[in-house]
Amino acid sequence: MYLNKVQLYGNLTRDPEVRALPSGQNVVSFSIATNRVYKDREGQKKEQVEYHNVVAFGRTADIIAQYMKKGRPLYVEGRLQTRSWESEGKKNYRTEIVVENFQFGAGGGGGGGPRDDGAQKAPEDDASQIQYPDEEINPEDIPF
Repeated sequence: MYLNKVQLYGNLTRDPEVRALPSGQNVVSFSIATNRVYKDREGQKKEQVEYHNVVAFGRTADIIAQYMKKGRPLYVEGRLQTRSWESEGKKNYRTEIVVENFQFGAGGGGGGGPRDDGAQKAPEDDASQIQYPDEEINPEDIPF
């Protein structure tokens, strides 16, 4: 069995860029910064930042483009994909994370829309969309 799975939680380093594919489907690209805090040999606290290229397609792309902005936190699950192209006789490569699931981070999302703080799964089609109520759910109303 093979596994190609990525999980990231970080902040967007730039606003999402939306483009349309020849098929008419939207694609959004952005980058996420993650950091790692550790102590060096002398016991000094150090921080290392990594930048990750991310792409999303279809309805997922539309939602991310609508609610996310530079600096906001986002959790993404997806797979690694490397694409290549030639430019000026030189072969170029770019490895990206293709989003399969995502969730807005704490304080992220904005926009006030329903479920802007909940998990979003890339839908198969628009018929699979679930409509969530606009009002907040009170934990005391849950029967268990």
